[in-house]
Amino acid sequence: MTAQERAERQGRGELRAQPQPTGSRHTTSPTQGRGELRDQPPPAGSRHATVPDTIRRLTSAEPTGGNLHVARLEGTRTIPLRELTARSARLAHHLREHYGIGPGDRIGVLAANSLEWVLLDLAALRLGAQTAGLEPGKFTPSTELADRYGLHLLFTDQDTAGAPDTLPMAGLWELAGPGDAPDTPLPPVTWHAEDVTTLKFTSGSTGIPKGLGATAGSIDSSLRAVQEIFEHGPGDNLFVFLPLSLLQQRYWVYSALLHGHDVTVTTYEAAFATLRRVRPTVVMGVPAFYESARRQIGARLRRTPGRSPAEAARSLFGDRIRYLWTGSAPASPAVLRFFNDTAGLPLYEGYGLNETCIVTKNHPGAHREGSVGKAVRGKEVLIGEDGVISVRSTHPVNNHYAYARPGDSEKVFSPDGTVRTGDLGHLDEDGFLFVHGRADDVIVLDNGKKVIVRPIEELMRADPAIAECVLFSPTQTDLVAVVSPAAQPADHHAIAARLAAVNAATTPDERISRVLVADPPFSIEGGLLTSQYKPKRPDIRAAYHSPLHTQEAGIHA
Repeated sequence: MTAQERAERQGRGELRAQPQPTGSRHTTSPTQGRGELRDQPPPAGSRHATVPDTIRRLTSAEPTGGNLHVARLEGTRTIPLRELTARSARLAHHLREHYGIGPGDRIGVLAANSLEWVLLDLAALRLGAQTAGLEPGKFTPSTELADRYGLHLLFTDQDTAGAPDTLPMAGLWELAGPGDAPDTPLPPVTWHAEDVTTLKFTSGSTGIPKGLGATAGSIDSSLRAVQEIFEHGPGDNLFVFLPLSLLQQRYWVYSALLHGHDVTVTTYEAAFATLRRVRPTVVMGVPAFYESARRQIGARLRRTPGRSPAEAARSLFGDRIRYLWTGSAPASPAVLRFFNDTAGLPLYEGYGLNETCIVTKNHPGAHREGSVGKAVRGKEVLIGEDGVISVRSTHPVNNHYAYARPGDSEKVFSPDGTVRTGDLGHLDEDGFLFVHGRADDVIVLDNGKKVIVRPIEELMRADPAIAECVLFSPTQTDLVAVVSPAAQPADHHAIAARLAAVNAATTPDERISRVLVADPPFSIEGGLLTSQYKPKRPDIRAAYHSPLHTQEAGIHA
């Protein structure tokens, strides 16, 4: 089907994706565990109850101020949020009039972070349409991709020679320019709590990415919970560089529109080069980013003797940092202590999954070292008898996957949307959550001893020479580590010294017999890290299968 034929069929209403059913979405009163569930859940089947204020304001209200900054290596472009809102409305008119896009239709976006990405997402919200955030490198533009996920339109910044049904991202900003005012206003759109606004995909760290429809109610609940504890407002500038295909990164654009602060959108490649220039007050980053930042700050200290760590940190991050945000993967205690105690930049760790959105967060006034914080408003943390964490939400992200193998949804979701995370953890007496690792990553040795690998991996990663560490037990008799070096060439002497130190601090069953040094280091491009820089354990195991089973390979204890 050509793009023209697709557009004609859309205009006639013949090519529309039906919104994914989400089922009944009521929650029961808390009966176990700790946490907070202070929002009142909507009545069962309450599809006629509109979403509280945030989504309504995003689609109908004019921003009170603030700017969007799009930062690139060559410079920064600044757009007032009022202009961004006006252009998103004009683009929504274009999509409706020329392609027949309306409520429930789905627009795919396969592109790097850009102004056009933000514009398309906001236009879709105004139309009641869904977006599908497709991560570059994980997906390739094609007619098959559009058909597989029910995309009415697929926009991309990639070569579309082999995908005639796709549309270019380039030119969308100009297309939505002032020009002539539309003849008719956009039809009013009312989002309900259970309506899916976007199709997102799991990180793929444990296999093929699964699709998940995120509901408007879950977005509203998360935005309000975060604003309650961090109070972003005029004067703030939130720095975003992870892919906008990850819905939670778009939350910070929504926050700017709602609360009148600035937001900077860039890419990981340009993040360090643009930080000081744009002078953010808040940086959203994964632990691997802060690991890299710590190494860069250390290098600056070595180049400039006498400079304090706080001064070196400000020279990298700028002079307006209010706090740093991290999550999506465990941050090492060494990195957390470095930023909080040595560099003087508060680094708050939180916890959440694609299936739950934000669950817990350390924040000013409620911060406990080693924990991932207390449950935010609208979330309740439950600890099962097996130590596995489950999460109950006032407004669940969903209660099933949209695209997954049979049985995958039932393993994770209860009918009311409660999510079994697969992570092990405990709550202390004050309700702070401590995460110990993945239940699937517990290694059972042939003597029956169960080894939780995360604390041992964190001990290894505490050394600046080691960026990542993943433990395996190929013969169920001992532990073998695969480490990704922080620099090349790898510092084998430092890695060996760290191995000895870790083994001296652990029990006999927890000691590492040998270490394999990854060459090349783990990377997204190499397929061994997710887009959030988490190691893909199954892929690492497969890539190092031979040396893992070769007793002579690696650095021996």
